[in-house]
Amino acid sequence: MNPMDKKFEYTTLAQRYTARFPVLTYVGTQVNFWIIANCLLITILTLHARLINQVVHIPVAAAFGPSLLIAILFGGVWGVSLGLTSYYLDRKIARKRSLGNVILVKTGGMLILLYLIFWALQFILFDLTISPHVIIAGVTLKKEAWGLISTLLLVYYFFMTLIISFINQINKKYGPGVLLPLLLGRYRTPQEEERIFMFMDLKSSTSTAEQLGHIRYSSFIRDCFADINEVLFPFGAQVYQYVGDEIVIMWPEHEGLKNYVCIRFYFACTDQFRNRTEYYQSTYGFLPTFKAGMHTGKVTAVEIGEIKKDIAYHGDTLNTAARIQSVCNHYQKDFLVSGHLITKMGLDQRLKIESLGKILLRGKTEKVEIVSVDRHDPKDLTNRRVEFK
Repeated sequence: MNPMDKKFEYTTLAQRYTARFPVLTYVGTQVNFWIIANCLLITILTLHARLINQVVHIPVAAAFGPSLLIAILFGGVWGVSLGLTSYYLDRKIARKRSLGNVILVKTGGMLILLYLIFWALQFILFDLTISPHVIIAGVTLKKEAWGLISTLLLVYYFFMTLIISFINQINKKYGPGVLLPLLLGRYRTPQEEERIFMFMDLKSSTSTAEQLGHIRYSSFIRDCFADINEVLFPFGAQVYQYVGDEIVIMWPEHEGLKNYVCIRFYFACTDQFRNRTEYYQSTYGFLPTFKAGMHTGKVTAVEIGEIKKDIAYHGDTLNTAARIQSVCNHYQKDFLVSGHLITKMGLDQRLKIESLGKILLRGKTEKVEIVSVDRHDPKDLTNRRVEFK
């Protein structure tokens, strides 16, 4: 991938803007969808009117221009209203309810809101906007037909809401900016990319599981990953996969190296846990600690699977990052990275760097330089506002 491709890569741009403007990005997606959905509805109704005119020779005239304008305006207003509501509902109820429950709650709320809007339109805007533009055999459409129109729109909006809710959940699975390239078949053939991978694993997981029991331990891991997810967007990080009590994070190399983003992400996670000390202490009796290993290099990305599709990354970079994380306990360090990554990134006075020398990692034939990374001051490197240029 050449530098121009990197600079304008769709996935990177999408994740960058999602990190900067999460609410605006979410609401903008809703607005675009509902404008398209409304325009589609108006087009279908117009073609249906012309079909009636051609087949049964009943003169049905529909003013397409004004109707399309109304559809666009209503789609914008409806998209903003529904987008803001859905965004904050997701943050409040998504962790505690099932996916199906969340979709039904959203859809039910949408139908109630839509019914109230139709009721207002019937008594306030019907005669001014709809009635003058739809004429059947020279007779202005009467309010008695409003019940049928309302039912049609409620059914249409109900199914469209289900569709966009489903799309939103699929987008969450793959992350911002991934669904479109996947649909366009970008990863049908292997693509070479340069990426940074971080393997984060819960320390003392065996003793923790024994102490909590498997039910509470699962809740504990869920809460830990939820807190890590809170830190993802501000640092442009992407979740590659969850494996038991381990989470694998990645960045495009040119993004992760900027402003020490990949290094700062780890410390932001530790700060996130520390800020939630009261919750973890009262709920589980202790604070989670994660060890991490990180490396950068070339990998290949390809779409795999038929029954269950996913994007998989292959290459020595992942193996090296995983092996680096596996020696954290041996060296009694929480955060180890490759010397290769530090060389590419450069040094920062706020970082405490300690080289552990070149070691032969398990499964490797050549030694790799390992570096321990920490902060001189725990208050350093904690700013979550990351500027990407």
